[in-house]
Amino acid sequence: MKPTRYGSAVTDARQALQASKRSSPAMGQFVKECTWYLYLLPTVGVLALISYYPMVKTLLLSFYVSNDGSLDNFAGLFNYRHLLTDPNFFLAIYNTLYMGLFGLLLGLPLSFLLAALINRAVYGKGLLKVIYFLPNVTSAVAVVLVFKVLFFPDQSGTVNYVLSWFGIEAKPWVNDPTLIKWVVIALALWQSVGFNILIWMAGLQSISKDYYEAARVDGASRWEEMKYITIPGVKPILWFLLITGVIGAFQRFDDVYTFGGASGSPLRSLQTIVLFFYEETMEKSQYGYGSAASVALFLMILIITIINLKISRRSER
Repeated sequence: MKPTRYGSAVTDARQALQASKRSSPAMGQFVKECTWYLYLLPTVGVLALISYYPMVKTLLLSFYVSNDGSLDNFAGLFNYRHLLTDPNFFLAIYNTLYMGLFGLLLGLPLSFLLAALINRAVYGKGLLKVIYFLPNVTSAVAVVLVFKVLFFPDQSGTVNYVLSWFGIEAKPWVNDPTLIKWVVIALALWQSVGFNILIWMAGLQSISKDYYEAARVDGASRWEEMKYITIPGVKPILWFLLITGVIGAFQRFDDVYTFGGASGSPLRSLQTIVLFFYEETMEKSQYGYGSAASVALFLMILIITIINLKISRRSER
């Protein structure tokens, strides 16, 4: 007996139903995954609006001569060629490296020693950490205003007043192009040491006490414990603080702007790369040129970070 059209239709329907049942778990999993991605859309949208779009627009602007942010006058590499011949740009690089380098050379060892001392303290560890960390959460503008009073260039300044007790003449701290750099370095140390102490202590407390007990049994001194146990144990922390410190040094803006304005007075001695970008873009309305400076800053940070990461990975092998 030949199957009727009705019978064949029923058979096709059953096969389609079985196929849909087999594929439904995969389809359900796909729908479930898509649902989770939908929750990420607002965050991705905000990031694209406030982060990725400005980055792309800045990169495009660096190839244009623009006084209003428009992409009308294409100039190719003109802004970059001009950047490489601008003495103010190289002075800004020098100022950035000078203050950043000495800040790291002084800040990292100082914060490590303080963290080691606090870590050995029997009582008051929490209080000491709070005391050292408080400057880190203080407004940079307020701190600069206090430091201006402390380092005022005549006898009314607190530092010069104290120096007069020892017969030392008043120093023009905020008027001298070299001295004011060290005022900014001192300010940065005062603000950043507390944060570094917390990070160092996290590394110190991750080292097992069994190593120290075994070293004491073998007759190791405190210096040998520090050299062979503590310092190797906190190497990852050192590289982390070094990388974040370099990035922070290249991004310095608040304190130097409050001290010397966009030009980094006196005599551009405080103008960092970010201040140079700010002056060219916001005060001179040279958006294309300023964008080229910001791209150059990004490339410098990227290159230094990659070098640091490669060195740290080699030292860990």
